[in-house]
Amino acid sequence: MTGQARTTPGAGPAWVRGGTGGGAGKASLDVDALLTDPDTQIIVCCGSGGVGKTTTAAALALRAAEQGRTVCVLTIDPARRLAQSMGLTELDNVPRPVAEAGAEGGGGSLDAMMLDMKRTFDEVVEAHASPEKAKQILSNPFYVALSSSFAGTQEYMAMEKLGQLYDEAGAGSARAGKRWDLIVVDTPPSRSALDFLDAPERLSSLLDGRFIKLLLAPARGPARFLSAGFAIVTNALNKVLGAQVLSDVQTFVAAFDTLFGGFRQRADATFALLQAEGTAFLVVAAPDPDAMREAAYFVERLTHEDMPLAGLVVNRVTDLPAAMLDASEAESAARTLDSGAETDQQVAGLLRVHAERMLVRAREQKLKRSFSAAHPAVATVSVPALAGDVHDLEGLRQIGALLTA
Repeated sequence: MTGQARTTPGAGPAWVRGGTGGGAGKASLDVDALLTDPDTQIIVCCGSGGVGKTTTAAALALRAAEQGRTVCVLTIDPARRLAQSMGLTELDNVPRPVAEAGAEGGGGSLDAMMLDMKRTFDEVVEAHASPEKAKQILSNPFYVALSSSFAGTQEYMAMEKLGQLYDEAGAGSARAGKRWDLIVVDTPPSRSALDFLDAPERLSSLLDGRFIKLLLAPARGPARFLSAGFAIVTNALNKVLGAQVLSDVQTFVAAFDTLFGGFRQRADATFALLQAEGTAFLVVAAPDPDAMREAAYFVERLTHEDMPLAGLVVNRVTDLPAAMLDASEAESAARTLDSGAETDQQVAGLLRVHAERMLVRAREQKLKRSFSAAHPAVATVSVPALAGDVHDLEGLRQIGALLTA
């Protein structure tokens, strides 16, 4: 199955307006159409760090719930702002209901959770190993280090948890009456899409590596593997790693061996789920050169991987009402007032602030035009910058309204 967005005959996706395909004009993203489409089962918010992915994911989930969807939002936000915004005293690896979210008159609901990387890894081990072997793995020092800090583990476990949530919700026609009909995922705060999309392959490469196979040789093979050559390698590793470390690694690998295939199989299944038609990726960016460059890379990578890209969200744009003065006119007027009375000088200061904001706005618009010219088929929506941080449900509702304005 390819990752192409759903279309109707002679038209683009229901949530894209204007400018699609080879048509003229810029394609705009209709977020409400995306959220209310019953075929949309998973929305993945991705982008570089610091661009508002977590807030966007939470706002989308809340708005969908208040339009009648049963939603679970999974966040990987180290700052834990989401719990505070949703009025929850804690946010962990268990979906917790957001009491004040939902459609008026019933019908919608919202559960929120934060990925606990190690707990998710532990759950996988406990679910797919015998109690004795699970206990052996969970207490192994090498496993503790791997499950807590190995590069890519957080991204891989985000995919594991997404697969678990989707299975719990039910799939396809069987979803009726199940726990959720929409899952919103806030991806890890990675600089590159590679970290999220390549995590399963990276972990599989670790488990399939020559070093792991070497450590497994005595457990898997006959006595001939215990040759003088293997003893030499083992002695060398002992000197480099230390005898206890090598012993811990060998014990872990031997116990974990039977689970390797299951990890790979589930990773492949989740990757296929991400490519399915019920999934929609939203790339989130800020209107600055680095973030827009990252957004372009995300778009290209998602397209290359056949992931269903819904569009681009540009957060925190400078939004000004129709102005009578452009930047140069404001600067000119300010210079004229500089030599006047104190009140005139105050007005001159305000005019310079206005001129600076007009210049910022012009730079942002140029960045957005450049992106649209390079990626004309990618629908976009811009979200104006707010005066302060989002710290409650009303703030999330405001972001949701701006996303769908």
